[in-house]
Amino acid sequence: MSNRFFAFLASFGLLAVVIAAPLSAQTAARAASKGKSSNVPRLADGHPDLQGTWTNATLTPMERPAVFAGKLNVSDEEAARFEKAQDDELKAGDGKSEGEFHRRAGSGDTGGYNALFIDRGSELARVDGVKRSSLVIDPTDGRVPPITAEARQRFAAVRRGGALDAAQNRPLSERCLLSFGSSSGPPMLPVLYNNNYQIVETKDQVMILVEMIHDARIVRMNAPHLPENVRQWLGDSVGHWEGDTLVVDTTNFSEQVNFRGSSANLHVIERFTRVDGGTLLYRATIDDPTTFTKSWTIEYPFHATPGPIFEYACHEGNYAMEDILGGARKAEREAQKK
Repeated sequence: MSNRFFAFLASFGLLAVVIAAPLSAQTAARAASKGKSSNVPRLADGHPDLQGTWTNATLTPMERPAVFAGKLNVSDEEAARFEKAQDDELKAGDGKSEGEFHRRAGSGDTGGYNALFIDRGSELARVDGVKRSSLVIDPTDGRVPPITAEARQRFAAVRRGGALDAAQNRPLSERCLLSFGSSSGPPMLPVLYNNNYQIVETKDQVMILVEMIHDARIVRMNAPHLPENVRQWLGDSVGHWEGDTLVVDTTNFSEQVNFRGSSANLHVIERFTRVDGGTLLYRATIDDPTTFTKSWTIEYPFHATPGPIFEYACHEGNYAMEDILGGARKAEREAQKK
């Protein structure tokens, strides 16, 4: 679906073959290479031109589904069956309030998304000419590592303390302050819709405009990190070039940013490599020893898409916050009467 169509929806506040190693030989060679490719556009300074509008929409899930157990790469025939099943599932749930699609989207029993809202692409991600079964490439099982005991205690404390009981403590995405599902990143993940990004490069900075909630990430090139006490929702991103790959190192996240339950110790290293005129390969390694039992890596392509990116208006007419908290207060009063 077109960017304009989803900009229209957003303006009304409507949301809501088998290998043993994590990388193929081609991918490993490509990642290790620091040479210069001749088939990518370049800026005047010789670095690859990453500028333009891109989309990372894909049907490839974060974690590998059971049907592809043991397989990072899958055949086109296997991919076609999976893609059709995803399409059939979406159509079957269209207009309904319950179903497997709604459960995975986080809206089980409430619905909220008709099929026309969904813009997650129609295919599995293709890397090195082969389709991928999961965004996670390391660990090799395609699964996010287990969380630590410390993280489990942290989650339990939040639930016991009623930390979500006030508007200012609700998730940033509910308050239209930051993209949901880590669309803005880092890491920048594909979500249900509005998966478009615009990149602008200068000598000293790289700007990444995120369609969802119109977040703007600023990567400061060849710069030191800010002092540890300076915390930001998108973290502090500094970049440098390694051959034809832009490497972005991000730390200093606000404690309010909880990527899959992460802490303020979250550290993300991203790699942007322009493979050809229409493909940008994205890889991100996530490390937070206070949350995950080991670091892990995801990889998938961004594809060139027509622009421009239009405004995503979220908070205007946003009745969700009043309804969420008002409903909770009503439930408490009803409970006190019993």
